[in-house]
Amino acid sequence: MADVSVHQTSEAAANPLDIIEEIVTANEWPFDRSAEEELVAQVPGRWCDYRIYFAWNEDMSALHFSCALDLKLPRHRRGVVTELLMLANEKLWLGHFDLSGDDGLPTFRHAVPLRGARGATVEQIEDLVDVALTECERFYPAFQYVVWGGKDPAEAVAAACLEPMGEA
Repeated sequence: MADVSVHQTSEAAANPLDIIEEIVTANEWPFDRSAEEELVAQVPGRWCDYRIYFAWNEDMSALHFSCALDLKLPRHRRGVVTELLMLANEKLWLGHFDLSGDDGLPTFRHAVPLRGARGATVEQIEDLVDVALTECERFYPAFQYVVWGGKDPAEAVAAACLEPMGEA
């Protein structure tokens, strides 16, 4: 495997969870920070409450983020949901959806490398959460259509991606 490092030392990025804790507190979202490297919060959405999870890996200077949808999937529908995930992921610029291995919840995930930076900015964290919540809100009905409505994944994604025109 090729080595792409330049062998230049840089100071480690500051722990972004301190900024995240401030943002979560300012929004009055219930949260738990059980360790210096982890933070979990509950964020209200239009369709459900979302469980957002941040993990900081100092060795990699990387921030992992996930946003789980509160949607139980019957085991017999996971195959068709996997197709839905693939189609939804084609529409995303940042992050991706997958199924959480532990409980099979649809989850939006993204990681941010911060090596060489002094740390994450408030704007970066706000954008990260905003993108995740926007995509979860956009695709939540598609998951419902497929899981409980028996709809075709392509139809569900097409409906989720319709842009309304005009005013109602």
